[in-house]
Amino acid sequence: MSFMNGNNGSLARTPRPKIWADVPDEKWDDWRWQLSNRLNSVEELSQVINLTESEKKALSEKNLFRVDITPFFASLIDPDSRDCPIRRQVIPTEEEMVPFTSMMEDSLAEDRHSPVPGLVHRYPDRVLMLVTTQCASYCRYCTRSRIVGDPAAQFNRKEYDLQLDYLRNTPQVRDVLLSGGDPLVLPPKMLDYILSKLREIPHIEIIRIGSRVPIFLPQRIDDELCETLAKYHPLWMNLHFNHHKEITPEIARGCDKLSRAGIPLGNQSVLLAGVNDSVHIQRKLVHELVKIRIRPYYLYQCDLVEGAGHLRTTVAKGIEIIEGLRGHTSGYAIPTYVVDAPGGGGKIPVMPNYVISQGSNKVVLRNFEGLITAYSEPDAYDPNLVKPLDQQIVRRPEPGQEGVLGLLEG
Repeated sequence: MSFMNGNNGSLARTPRPKIWADVPDEKWDDWRWQLSNRLNSVEELSQVINLTESEKKALSEKNLFRVDITPFFASLIDPDSRDCPIRRQVIPTEEEMVPFTSMMEDSLAEDRHSPVPGLVHRYPDRVLMLVTTQCASYCRYCTRSRIVGDPAAQFNRKEYDLQLDYLRNTPQVRDVLLSGGDPLVLPPKMLDYILSKLREIPHIEIIRIGSRVPIFLPQRIDDELCETLAKYHPLWMNLHFNHHKEITPEIARGCDKLSRAGIPLGNQSVLLAGVNDSVHIQRKLVHELVKIRIRPYYLYQCDLVEGAGHLRTTVAKGIEIIEGLRGHTSGYAIPTYVVDAPGGGGKIPVMPNYVISQGSNKVVLRNFEGLITAYSEPDAYDPNLVKPLDQQIVRRPEPGQEGVLGLLEG
């Protein structure tokens, strides 16, 4: 994708709706202006989008999960199509109010694995650190809709310090993922404080940030932010693109800035009905991502969260999509399809079965075209030749949490 127009060399821009046609570029490019002018009511959204009756009724519901859409992201919505893949992600409909079987408030049991407020320690060597409840815009399928979007539920410095104390005293943690909410909506000084304190902890090897700000609010990816992030390498970032129409010149430029700041970028998509539940759309998405130096990382099955029933697909659809990618495009562009197990079971990779049969001396396999082949096992193999490391397997304190590897190693 070219970041420039071919004619006069000016920066390429996404067309704006008429309501913002006279907004000076200086304001439009100011991330604080974008946040201050978010749309969240029938009256505001009707100036940009031809709302359906179902959307109007949902927006008028008292107990609706928060709606806030940046002017930039609203400009990507097809104003006349209720099937617009951008629209389905951020504008509620009456379907959101319909309960469904197995619906859960905390589908991943994060609260159960929280040793201190805002910290989730589900996996042995890594933790999820929730640093805010706020986002630039809000996805209708949000896994943390039980806490996200509530302005009264913000984290404060004291809670950050409790989280940091836990990390200092838990030496098996080597990887911290900052999430929320969206960490990149934090005030710059607060984000810098959290990152600096994490970097002071010797056993924390890498820091990761999960963010949709580069998509909802690309104006936030400025030189100041990139310079701040670059101070705390190794730092990785996973973004959240669901459809190729989200990859605009502005967003591509923001991602380019992050890459040039030395931050490896991955993408975590959610499989959503009517948005990206198609092999062709997923293939187009991953191709556009690798063109802007973002590696597809995960494709998530939609969680069993309240309000997301109409956006769920079958697991079979996800397997079909991976089948349509594997062998048909670059391996580097294929995400791992995962189901985040309800009740806190963690991420479970799900994929087509390429092993047909396995014997003592031969494995029968199939390839992406359906070709069946046999691979001969070695006549003699000694798995004990490699010298084991002194490092022991890291176990969780809860019984039954050591996993298959722990059982195999006694």
